[in-house]
Amino acid sequence: LNDDPEGYTITLSGILRSPKLDFHPPFLMLMPVPLGVESEAVITIIPQDFIRPSQIRIKLPELELADGTKTCPFSVQFLEGKNIVLSSDGTANELTCRISFSSSKPMSFLGEMFFIDQEENRLLEQQTIVFSPCTRTWHCTALIKKS
Repeated sequence: LNDDPEGYTITLSGILRSPKLDFHPPFLMLMPVPLGVESEAVITIIPQDFIRPSQIRIKLPELELADGTKTCPFSVQFLEGKNIVLSSDGTANELTCRISFSSSKPMSFLGEMFFIDQEENRLLEQQTIVFSPCTRTWHCTALIKKS
């Protein structure tokens, strides 16, 4: 180093990856049920590109009904915990999540369900809820937005 007046050039390169979650199945369809009856589905969440352990929390949509009351028709339960644990080869454990919906009142709305990690990365799952008054049932289709 001291013998070379030109010095040395060091070039570094890399790929920056943001953590993300993949969902299986990629679409969620909850069965139509009468008002006041709970419908649920189980999804698998597959963490990708996490470089450290993390924990997922969920921000559920809140809906204001015609009478002014606010409600959240969703509930989410992690069946085996919500911690993302990295193995020695750098892969992360999959998480199993039960998503439930129940409403005693007719509703139609578009809402977002956010899965948020400890670094505050917001990983979005978009929900579309449609209530059919003629059959007094509702049906839910979730479109998973990849971020």
